[in-house]
Amino acid sequence: MSGSKTNPAGHGVGKAPGKAAADEEKRQLEVALDEGLEETFPGSDPVSVTQPAHSKADAHIKRKD
Repeated sequence: MSGSKTNPAGHGVGKAPGKAAADEEKRQLEVALDEGLEETFPGSDPVSVTQPAHSKADAHIKRKD
């Protein structure tokens, strides 16, 4: 078995070194995101995806629509 590379952990086998590093970085970012979401859940108010219509009392305010 001389000349063959072994990887006891099995990580990055058959991958280019840059690809393995990119995969590890992506995995670490996913873990950090999951941890951040767990620590902040539940939020006080969910994010609103809609914008309410303008009221009649706001008619004097000029806006770009």
